[in-house]
Amino acid sequence: MTQPLQHDLYVRGSREQAAKQDFVTGLRAFVLNDMASGMQQRYAEQVEPRVTREQGRAPATGPDVHKAMKSDDFFRFYSSVRYNAQEMVWRSTLRPLAEATAALNRTAAELEARRDEVGGSLTLDDSVPLPKNVAALDVHLAPGSYGRAADDMPWLAGALYDHGLNVFSFGAMGANLDDIGQSFAHYVRHQHPNFKPQHVVDLGCTVGHNSCAWKQAYPEAQVTAIDVAAPCLRYGHARALSQGVAVDFQQMDATRLAFDDASVDVVFSSMFLHELSVRDIKAVMSEAYRVLRPGGLMLHMELPPNDQLTPYDAFYLDWDAYYNNEPFYKTFRDQDFAALRREAGFAQDKLFHAIVPQYTYMSPDAFADALMQEASFDDKTGRLTDGIQWYGFGAWK
Repeated sequence: MTQPLQHDLYVRGSREQAAKQDFVTGLRAFVLNDMASGMQQRYAEQVEPRVTREQGRAPATGPDVHKAMKSDDFFRFYSSVRYNAQEMVWRSTLRPLAEATAALNRTAAELEARRDEVGGSLTLDDSVPLPKNVAALDVHLAPGSYGRAADDMPWLAGALYDHGLNVFSFGAMGANLDDIGQSFAHYVRHQHPNFKPQHVVDLGCTVGHNSCAWKQAYPEAQVTAIDVAAPCLRYGHARALSQGVAVDFQQMDATRLAFDDASVDVVFSSMFLHELSVRDIKAVMSEAYRVLRPGGLMLHMELPPNDQLTPYDAFYLDWDAYYNNEPFYKTFRDQDFAALRREAGFAQDKLFHAIVPQYTYMSPDAFADALMQEASFDDKTGRLTDGIQWYGFGAWK
């Protein structure tokens, strides 16, 4: 079943609507676990041996595997079901949200009345344009992408993202979709107990689910959640107020941060860089270096780089670049992550990467114990599947 989100803006819908969401959640889990496992077995037992016989060598890269799999009936069926399941995620959430418009507007107004009690802020800036990577296509096949709004639903893209991600992730991203933020914030707390950030910035925050996690992990810090999309920020602000978490939401482009030099302690992002061109990724990292104080931390949660994966796993993770309206996805993961950070100004000996277990799915003691074990890339790293581990990379200034 689709899990209920832990805030006042959650819309379950009618029994029929809830049943549709539960079906899509189950279908997504089946595709990404059972069907994906069967496809990998198909590749190992049939496709790879055939290509090796025909070409005298096994596929050596993700694109090699993709080329070999394109004509395979199992892969074609898998891709068709997965693509349609992705569209069903959004269709299953749009109608309940539309029918709850008046109630959501009332709730948002009631939450705004609590701003002085909770703290936090919302700052919108009409001069910040939606860049083409957001406005020119429906990212993740979500209709209207991150900028969708209506006169009576100025928060629509945010609500669609929140509820759609809940269906999409089939319970794998935490009770409030904040496991990534919780996992990395607590990773930093455990690994660097003397680090006391005073200002954390979450880039490309969408609805602030991971921004709130950083505030909960570091309650004394100011947390600023930025995004170019006003509908996401409006919704995220109300969502944070509902949770009683003081986060400052601000409309801003991550390639041109409106912060002074050396004024920030943590620059964080989650699943953000792969939606940018290489030019913009370099600008984001240069800006992170500029605004970080000496001793500050840049940390990005992302999918693992292709040069660290087997050809099959690289092919599997690159599916979204070809079939899920994420055109920069593979290009980003083909980059030299270390070179990107060095070019931004970070020293080689300050670079790191981490594979982190899911904080909200285990006790704090078990999480601390897991961090003591040396983790390595495997077929669960970064993938929505049973036993997922999150991948992150960053640098200290």
